Amino acid sequence: MRGSDGILGMKEGERNRSDKWVKRRERWLVILGITLHAVYMLSIFDIYFKTPIVHGMHPVKPRFKAPPAKRLVLLVADGLRADKFFEPDSEGNHRAPFLRNIIKNRGRWGVSHARPPTESRPGHVSIIAGFYEDPSAVTKGWKANPVEFDSVFNQSRHTFAYGSPDIVPIFCGALPHSTWKTYPHEFEDFATDASFLDEWSFDQFQSLLNRSAQDPELKELLLQDNLVIFLHLLGCDSNGHAHRPYSSIYLNNVKVVDHIAERVYTLLENYYKDNRTSYIFTADHGMSDKGSHGDGHPSNTDTPLVVWGAGVKYPKPISSSNNSDHGVFVDEHAHDMPTPVDWGLNGIERVDVNQADIAPLMSTLLGLPCPVNSVGNLPLGYVDMIEAEEVEAVLANTKQILNQFLCKSKIKQSNSLYFKPFKQLAHHSAALEHIEYLISIRDYGTAMMLAQNLRNLALKGLQYFQTYDWLMLMTVITLGYIGWIICLLLHILQSYTSLAGDVFKNPHDAWQRNNKMKVYLFGCVLMGAISVVLFMEHSPPLYHAYFSMTVFLWTQIVGEYQLIKTLCRWLSGGNYNYIIKILASSAVSIFILEFLVNSFTERKLYTWCFFIMGIVAAFYLFQAIPWKSGIPIYVCCACWFLSVFTLMPAEIPDNNGLVIASGAIIVIIGAAARWLDQHSEGNKYWLRISYHKMEKPRSPVLFFLQALLVGLSSVMVSLSTSHRKEKQELHAIHQLINWSIAGFSMVLPLFSENCLLSRLTSIFLGFAPSFLLLSIGYEAVFYGALALVLVAWILFENTILHLMMVKKLSASMKRTGEITMLENDVRHLQLSDVRIPLIFLILFNVAFFGTGNFASIASFEISSVYRFITVFSPFLMATLLIFKLFIPFMLVICVFSAITKLLQVPRVGCYFLVILFSDVMTIHFFFLV
Repeated sequence: MRGSDGILGMKEGERNRSDKWVKRRERWLVILGITLHAVYMLSIFDIYFKTPIVHGMHPVKPRFKAPPAKRLVLLVADGLRADKFFEPDSEGNHRAPFLRNIIKNRGRWGVSHARPPTESRPGHVSIIAGFYEDPSAVTKGWKANPVEFDSVFNQSRHTFAYGSPDIVPIFCGALPHSTWKTYPHEFEDFATDASFLDEWSFDQFQSLLNRSAQDPELKELLLQDNLVIFLHLLGCDSNGHAHRPYSSIYLNNVKVVDHIAERVYTLLENYYKDNRTSYIFTADHGMSDKGSHGDGHPSNTDTPLVVWGAGVKYPKPISSSNNSDHGVFVDEHAHDMPTPVDWGLNGIERVDVNQADIAPLMSTLLGLPCPVNSVGNLPLGYVDMIEAEEVEAVLANTKQILNQFLCKSKIKQSNSLYFKPFKQLAHHSAALEHIEYLISIRDYGTAMMLAQNLRNLALKGLQYFQTYDWLMLMTVITLGYIGWIICLLLHILQSYTSLAGDVFKNPHDAWQRNNKMKVYLFGCVLMGAISVVLFMEHSPPLYHAYFSMTVFLWTQIVGEYQLIKTLCRWLSGGNYNYIIKILASSAVSIFILEFLVNSFTERKLYTWCFFIMGIVAAFYLFQAIPWKSGIPIYVCCACWFLSVFTLMPAEIPDNNGLVIASGAIIVIIGAAARWLDQHSEGNKYWLRISYHKMEKPRSPVLFFLQALLVGLSSVMVSLSTSHRKEKQELHAIHQLINWSIAGFSMVLPLFSENCLLSRLTSIFLGFAPSFLLLSIGYEAVFYGALALVLVAWILFENTILHLMMVKKLSASMKRTGEITMLENDVRHLQLSDVRIPLIFLILFNVAFFGTGNFASIASFEISSVYRFITVFSPFLMATLLIFKLFIPFMLVICVFSAITKLLQVPRVGCYFLVILFSDVMTIHFFFLV
């Protein structure tokens, strides 16, 4: 007779398996799993983030009689968001009076729309090179060039650049015709007002002009044409990170960059006196209210753009026409929206652009070829040219983009056995000839329209070849994940359930081994054929890896044909009640997994989840155990308390007092856990998780030492924050104490007692100082709330275990004897045990979303690391930030392991179920990148 728990809890008998065979298979699965996930993770770069750069195109110079400008000044205010630039302050005064005067009287303006990732390097690449950064640059910290590319600086006669060591060397480090200088990394200290960095860049440029009076060669160089002057102004970015973009320091920095723009303009006009200088003021990205950037929120993607000088149109009253030369923007937000009233610019025409459009604008103003990798459209709303020259400029822009398309088409055709061309550009040569003919007969209006249409088609063609292999790769990767899930499921059923003895008999007989050899041989032949085709198409080596992994997995599945057939036969001949239980459990599992997927973009779902979970768990416990135990009420209250945090904003407001108070809360929780651990003899629901069998009381030294470190970390939170708020540097002694507390406290749990509640309490207290020192607000309270829910989970599982034991003891000895155990007193997995990995995944995810939104890493505060380091160091800061995120995970993982030990279920089997469920989610995420 089958057990009451369905497919995973049927009649339990002795298993026909070898422990050695299971361990060997598990090692093989672990190696395979690591390899598979590493390889398939790389497919994201081949599918979604493939470099757009191709080489071999020739520059296309516009056919001007004379370029509009001899030199161009590019001012980039790093991290300056559009609204803070254009809006007035609380007193009605504008923060950038000089540039506002330019907008009203001498130049054009608009909003430049950046594309995620809104980081400094990709933003500058799109401005200066005209294309959107190859995301593989993230592995180089946005500093080195993973792929060499062309830029406006490359095409110039000479470039002068001053600014950050993280930006200027990207474009000028290997450029022979450049003069550049950067300040040391140590200058980028978040504990100070960073506006002095902007002044440093201006001072260096002013010094250059002053030196030219005594240096004839420099003077001669400065009088040449096709010069680019680039000042990178980092102050707004650093002050935004350290003090937030609504702080007085950040807003004052807007005035600083405006004053620098005014001084640069005055300096150059007095130096040259020829009115042949063009000026462009913009930003690489914005800044969110919480002082971070990186995602696609409008506060990060919307940046100011002001252009004036030689070759630039004067302001124009607003018209009913579109505010941009094209309606296709690179981000997903609404564009061509009405100008906010408080900007005070409603009467002046606004010309919005994509950030990559700035590169062809600079090239056109200087009469230079557009960067050969540029995908930007020349914004005609800015350039002041006669109609004939406008057409020539757009045609040069079109030819440059078309050359990229033709190069990509040629490369793909030469490497494809079956080539599918982009049919809309099959007659591009005839279209170009027709445009040239229209120009020759001076039909500029029609020529302009056709050139712009051809340019749009070329951009579509580039996107077509960028995604040429998508369908093939996504099919292969999806099949691979499905194959891995099936392999994992078969292993769990064979190794950790009672099916091995009841259904999967004689899995190693000779007949089955012979069939497997035939299947493996066929798989090898198939993979060989696929490899030959991929080799003939000159496919990247990773394509071979993707196909090999997928074919290997499905070969393994087909090799288990007899096992799968036996399982299907068993299911078809079983009791329909069991099948309904299986289907219901599967449906609930998929619902929970889809809920977790959606929670990545909607944190508030967890509020409903824990609110309902608290009610359901409490109701179940009320029915099962006496309410006087307090456990049902505690479980409900703990879940409801945790549900509050996902209603709070992801932008964590600074609250130093709350962090300090959280230290006291953590000590109280630890003390309560210690008291329960020592006084549990009379409570049967605590016996299995406490240290009630100790013959003598344990020494309290470890607990008091850990509590002392938590208190000391709260004190250091207060001291370190007060110094930073006073714009003082982080004291070296404070920094040393903070690092020492964090390091020492994490070692102490190794010396805790070897019992469930005692060890978990020590781990909770051991990582609390590090978490407090890395906290800035309510997330410190979240640490304690999560711990309370984890204890509730332990109590819930312990109560279920107690009820099961009571039920078994009251049953007959025969029934009790039917329980089949694995080695080391570990029982088989049952269908009801599926709840354990599902609850683990929910808690694992809420460890992320309780204090942020992991759909954007930018939602986690970089200011969290300022008690350990303030000098800009992206890798160390990222490491500390990730470590902070890891601490709640570590608590969840420890409790998960403790529960598997408490319930005597196979821990490895539960981990495999976690991986299986996670990969079901991965397939969904794979299509959401």
